[in-house]
Amino acid sequence: MKIAVVQMHVGEDKLKNIAHAKSFIERAAAKAVDLVVLPEMFCCPYETKNFPIYAERDGGESFTQLASIAKEYAIYLVAGSMPEKDDEENVYNTSYVFNRHGENIAKHRKMHLFDIDVDGGQTFKESETLTPGNNVTVFNTEFGKIGLCICYDLRFPELARLMVDEGAEIIVVPAAFNMTTGPAHWEILFRNRALDNQVFMIGAAPARDKQASYISYGHSLVVSPWGDIVEKLDEKENLLIANLDRSLVKKVRKELPLLAHRRNDIYTISKQ
Repeated sequence: MKIAVVQMHVGEDKLKNIAHAKSFIERAAAKAVDLVVLPEMFCCPYETKNFPIYAERDGGESFTQLASIAKEYAIYLVAGSMPEKDDEENVYNTSYVFNRHGENIAKHRKMHLFDIDVDGGQTFKESETLTPGNNVTVFNTEFGKIGLCICYDLRFPELARLMVDEGAEIIVVPAAFNMTTGPAHWEILFRNRALDNQVFMIGAAPARDKQASYISYGHSLVVSPWGDIVEKLDEKENLLIANLDRSLVKKVRKELPLLAHRRNDIYTISKQ
């Protein structure tokens, strides 16, 4: 399976952001990739005040354009994330997945809201304007099952394990770690989740913009089921291309069968 991760700058114009993402997708499609991943909040600046302003209902203009792009280039598209508004005016941080025909095959609402206040570092409170989602998200492809979560969700090992229990061999994470949490935890978390669950981990971040109120760490990456970094970008705009050999998942799980060694007679993890 050949994948591409888009690490792009994000501006204030939603339609220009989508067009910018499309230009990267066109480049990726020219390299015959199967799946493209966009970063978290790729269509609007990452600020709590922006989320209600940019929010669209399911099936809105951005949704329609992204579906069309996936169909045009015959790719699977994990459309980063964008603000979504429901009929009760709740706003979610939502990731949509489209198949090669432009059909929406998955939707994940960020489950864990990013509310932090690090002394001398980053302060942010998504709960000011966002509502958490409640569903574990795994979708089917001809390459097997893929799990999907968003940014802060990555820090909760229970969620990754639930996706693996549903058959995920790859976990995709649109994310926007900042200049406090990124240098400290970005790579460690992706490698940990890969090792914990013996899966490929894909992290898609916005490019760094030092003029933004929230500065992304960047460094989009792919990690193998053995915990090795397959590919990694720096902080600049770029397109990451990687080949994922799914047989490596089976090989690692056979040679080091930690998933089979769990003591489910003592502890369990399950959805309510």
